[in-house]
Amino acid sequence: MSIGAEELKPDRGATHAKKRVGRGNGSGHGTYSGKGLKGQKSRSGKNKPYDAFEGGQFPTSRKYHTLRGFNNKWRVPFQPINLAALDRFEDGASVTPETLIAAGMLRHLREPVKVLGNGDLTKKLNVSAHRFSETAKAKIEQAGGTVTLIGPADETKDA
Repeated sequence: MSIGAEELKPDRGATHAKKRVGRGNGSGHGTYSGKGLKGQKSRSGKNKPYDAFEGGQFPTSRKYHTLRGFNNKWRVPFQPINLAALDRFEDGASVTPETLIAAGMLRHLREPVKVLGNGDLTKKLNVSAHRFSETAKAKIEQAGGTVTLIGPADETKDA
């Protein structure tokens, strides 16, 4: 005699009846239906709204979403100055970060200065800064001026 798939059944004790809650106090699972008293988990419906739910606390994913991405902690922020702004100095003047502060073109000396090649220079200037772009260097020397690197910022890579 062969046994068919329709005749298969689980071993005795392998299954048990579903707990029928909320069917009266006589059943042993009435009144609170095994959920205890008050609170979020005692209410009807799904207990937790979503996987990242933190009990109503401000979610971590919303708290730290601005920290995503790459942040180079060794980046050196430079204060940029364009050549067009340097044209206000007199011919043959010496331009340093200190003279730029006195002229109101820089706010402080905490960050190094980088001279950028935007604009034209018509005067011969002796410019001292922490960094120069290639075009700025070429335009200053073309106008007859000199370029001087200052400070420790000239040892690091271009920012």
